[in-house]
Amino acid sequence: MLAVSTHTRSRAALGYIACALAGGIWGTGFFFGKVAMREMSSAHMVLYRFLFACIGMAPILLLRRPGLNLREWRILLMASFLGVPLQFLLQFAGLARTTVSHASLMVGTLPVVLAVGASIFSHERLDRIGWAALITSSIGAALIAFGGGAHSGKADASSLAGDLLVVVSMFIALGWILLNQRLLRNHSPLVVTAYGIATGTVMLAIWVFSTEGPPPIHISGTAWLALAASGLLCTASTTFLWNWGLTQVPASRAGVFLNLEPIIGSLLGIAFLSERLGPIAWFGGAMIVGAAFTLTSRPGSHAEEECLLA
Repeated sequence: MLAVSTHTRSRAALGYIACALAGGIWGTGFFFGKVAMREMSSAHMVLYRFLFACIGMAPILLLRRPGLNLREWRILLMASFLGVPLQFLLQFAGLARTTVSHASLMVGTLPVVLAVGASIFSHERLDRIGWAALITSSIGAALIAFGGGAHSGKADASSLAGDLLVVVSMFIALGWILLNQRLLRNHSPLVVTAYGIATGTVMLAIWVFSTEGPPPIHISGTAWLALAASGLLCTASTTFLWNWGLTQVPASRAGVFLNLEPIIGSLLGIAFLSERLGPIAWFGGAMIVGAAFTLTSRPGSHAEEECLLA
């Protein structure tokens, strides 16, 4: 019995480490994206990110058949459209107009958006704590958007339009997650994620090639490294880590590690891209992260439901 208990605790510890790594690495996505976008458009950067992610997903795509029926394929394709081209093109178009620190903190609204989505679409009641978190997070996002704090007047300054595009992408992510939930009832999370990313990348490539042409290939080694990190680390690896971690620990406890993403992302922008947050924006960020932490750390939280974001 003791050996079994020790083994269970060890696997749980590894599960928490996997979820923490996933949350932390997700936080670097905007940083790597911003580095690559110095040499290409946001759409081309997103395309490269998902092409590299498909390379990371190749073992699943080659070894596992999806096993979906016609109805499930329709759900997968709709989820893929929302989750890859629509969400990420909007999200990184927002990043092109704002700073890494602002965009990262705006992503912190996701747990609250998911809680509201659960209340609306799953008919789950949002209690007083949930409503308080929603109001707090909304006020925090407004403070960041209107508080400024980045290099005013410079090309890399924050903007209201950029911040709002990132927030809008979080609501699109809600649709992606809700559709994925239907598939995850009968299929492996890794299979759903791998085939969702692959089909979404095909849609993304069609859109990007038709609107902006082929992506540039004559770019610096730094840009290639940033693109590879965005796809292999921030999308493929984090998905594997997160989904494996959820097989070892309760999702309601793992969800708290999602809060590492806005914290690490904003710190990277400040430390390496010379961004600055004003006092009002810092306060707004604390409100967002605090509200998200409150939701994800409560028993029975729905904020982390099947979060498969890159």
